[in-house]
Amino acid sequence: MRTVNVGIVGIGNCASSLVQGVRYYAGTRADESVAGLQKPVCGGYAVSDVRFTSAFDVHTGKTGRDLSEAIWAAPNNARAFAEVPHLGVPVTEGPLSDGVGRSVAGRLDARGEATVADVVRRLRDSGTHVLVNFLPVGSQAASELYAQAALEAGCGFLNCIPSAGDDLKSQFGATLIHRALVDVLRRNGVRLRSTYQLLGGGNMDFLNMQDPERMADKKATKAQGMFGGTGPAAGTATGAAEPQVHVGADFIPFLGDRKVAFIRVEAEAFGGTPLDLDLRMEVDDSPSAAGNVLDAVRYLKAAMDRGTGGVIDPVSAAVMKATPTPLDDAAIEAGLSALDG
Repeated sequence: MRTVNVGIVGIGNCASSLVQGVRYYAGTRADESVAGLQKPVCGGYAVSDVRFTSAFDVHTGKTGRDLSEAIWAAPNNARAFAEVPHLGVPVTEGPLSDGVGRSVAGRLDARGEATVADVVRRLRDSGTHVLVNFLPVGSQAASELYAQAALEAGCGFLNCIPSAGDDLKSQFGATLIHRALVDVLRRNGVRLRSTYQLLGGGNMDFLNMQDPERMADKKATKAQGMFGGTGPAAGTATGAAEPQVHVGADFIPFLGDRKVAFIRVEAEAFGGTPLDLDLRMEVDDSPSAAGNVLDAVRYLKAAMDRGTGGVIDPVSAAVMKATPTPLDDAAIEAGLSALDG
């Protein structure tokens, strides 16, 4: 039976939701429509074809434990929505590098002495096909080490953080809503003057973003995702002043894995009259991210089956905020359909 063998770097909330999601949707038929699952089959692979084969972390409270147990270890606080049986996948100690930021250092006991060669060996021995990077925002050097290991092991690499050039979209998140608002203004001749997106959450991702240098990467990819190009200028009419954009994030412990987003848009409509819009949304942060990862790992394996290397542009454009080749919806759908065929 064909499978998609998945390795995970960083056994946090997103990993928890992904592992639970595979269990939750494993029995979904190809012709069945169920809430939360965009495509029962991607690239010829059903959800039940996804297998977890390797896992890496540096938190001593998670390393050495089975993946099915480590996803519940503190400081994880993702919602439990599926029972996960013993998986037989031990969480292996990875390289520490810059994978733990100052803001979270006091919340866990970190130790990571593994080398790239150690990671390569584990990926090969476990038969991993696609390695998913769930490291914290700002872990540039650590992400590069895992990317190198994936290359040497012959694995696909799905980078889900702003470091190393990407940033995962939520299935239905603040960036998607913000971009939709900007698009509809532009299509209707309304000129954007200023906009902000203020986020609050109580998981380790939000605590990590309290480090200003780590938050800088997040701000850049969010701005790109809002405007569907390289930044605010992509959504600006020729000759118009570039809109003012602000992105902020606060750690609010009692929110847990919930994310609350406040979006404001200030624009200029017919005759120079003002048009202002305020929006509030709330969503469980990690499950919203896991849905796109579940699709992406299957499409990456389909691309590997076809001998396709490098960036898989339609997959990147579909699930990432910062993509090297921005594509419109029609081009994304055409590219994904080619992988489905």
